[in-house]
Amino acid sequence: MSDWIDFDQWQNCARMARPGYVFEVRNGEGRSLLTTCTVPLQLPPDWKSPPVHFRLVEAPKPRHSNPVPKPQV
Repeated sequence: MSDWIDFDQWQNCARMARPGYVFEVRNGEGRSLLTTCTVPLQLPPDWKSPPVHFRLVEAPKPRHSNPVPKPQV
């Protein structure tokens, strides 16, 4: 993981992006989200405070979902 960067530098996220990594963005309440570089950043509707910093982190490994159940006849 990299060091936290002030969110006012978010417009430079494309230069920091790397394959296999995503950005962790944290707001003033301590809530965080994982995202790719998108400017402007689309924030979750339940965030009450703006983002304050971000960092580059390894992308989580994909998870397998449960099989889709067969239709009931």
